[in-house]
Parts: sequence; structure tokens; C-alpha cells
Amino acid sequence: MTKEIGRKYVPKLANMHQVCEVNYGRLLRLLPDCDTEDLEYQFRVNASLQYTIKIIDCSRYTSTLEMSQKSQIDQIGQIKYEFLRPVVQVRLYHDAKMAEVISAQNIGSLKPSYQYPNTKMYQKNEKEMVNLFLAEWVQFCLTQSKHLHSSEA
Repeated sequence: MTKEIGRKYVPKLANMHQVCEVNYGRLLRLLPDCDTEDLEYQFRVNASLQYTIKIIDCSRYTSTLEMSQKSQIDQIGQIKYEFLRPVVQVRLYHDAKMAEVISAQNIGSLKPSYQYPNTKMYQKNEKEMVNLFLAEWVQFCLTQSKHLHSSEA
């Protein structure tokens, strides 16, 4: 039996590119205008679940947006659980037609891989998992997009 503890995780680039390309296509379907800074899209799924997508920055070849979820309000108007409020920043690369998560849940710059265990307990494939989460999240948003409306932030 061989031990593989400490073996460095090497992400599969083709898989990562595929997820980023799918995310780009889905985000373009969800956001009719992703080239206008300070534009904000919001939609409500039900009384306690709302999504916001805000375009933070736009340039010729890239756009940066922030997706956040607000949910589960208790009796005094506070969010019950912080982990139920995911926030991700996504960079859209228009020339490559890819969308990549650049930060999530206060993780500044995501590395392609992490040694495990580590002090912050990130998974070896944290960046890959966050991009897969974005894929599922955007797909959910597309199914609920009939409730979408936009406004200037």
C-alpha cells in the first residue's frame, strides 16, 4: 500500500477551461448587459431568498461582477447564518469567452491548488470547486430568471 499524503494536487486544465466556458455562456444568457459598470441585477426566488449580481468593473476585454445571495431572515431582521450568504467575484474574459471566480467568501486570490491540510482548511482543489459551485448557482439563477429586474446601483 502506498501513501499519497502530501502529494500535490494538479488541476486538470481541460476540465477547468470547460467549466469556465460554460459559466461564461450561462452568465451572458443571464445578464443582457454586462458591459455597463454599476449596473445591478436582482431577483427574488421567494420571501427569504434573493440574489444580486452587480457589475463592478468593465474594460475592453474583461468585466468583473459580484454575485451574492441574501437569505434566511430571523424575527429581528438579521441574517441567521453567515454561510447562507455566499458571495463570489467573477471575471469575464470576453476574448477567451471564459468566466472565472477570482474571489469567494473572503478568499482573496484563489490558487490553482493548495497543500492539504493547511491553516485555513481549503480543499486541495478549492478553485475548481468554487468554479463548479458558480456553474450550479448560475444554472439555478437561469431557471429563476423570470423574476429578474435590473437597476443602476
